[in-house]
Amino acid sequence: MSLPEEARLNETDGIYLRRAIALADKARERGNRPFGALIVGAGGKVLAEATNANGESGDCTAHAELSAIRLASPLFTREELSAATLYSSSEPCVMCAGAIFWSAIGRVIYGIDAERLRVFRGERLDQKDAELSCRDVFNTSSHAIECIGPALIEEASTSHQGAWKV
Repeated sequence: MSLPEEARLNETDGIYLRRAIALADKARERGNRPFGALIVGAGGKVLAEATNANGESGDCTAHAELSAIRLASPLFTREELSAATLYSSSEPCVMCAGAIFWSAIGRVIYGIDAERLRVFRGERLDQKDAELSCRDVFNTSSHAIECIGPALIEEASTSHQGAWKV
């Protein structure tokens, strides 16, 4: 199996993706799995940002992307969200991809891809994911969802080094 090629980002997208990676590091420092996400509106305003909070909350759905969407969706219209970009430190899982679809967010940029992330997660059943790409979910959408990633793979990978149980 060949791994996905790294996407190139413009300077602005790089800045926001690095912020998502910093949020992943913050999640890890607080005892959570290392994931971070933020939503940026068309004008460059950060609409919401979140870290994974599974460890702190005990909520298995407390993923960074879903939490950011929960923060933004009551405050912004679907039209505003459709013009927004969600930046995630890693490829969104199936649950988060579904939330991105339902929120109408029109663009996603992510760091480490699911294939590379699985190397860090190992074979423990409690760390495995549904092996379905976010693109598989986005491709079934009735509205366009642009998806760019993986990007900044090396930087996004550092959050996961030593963070998973072996």
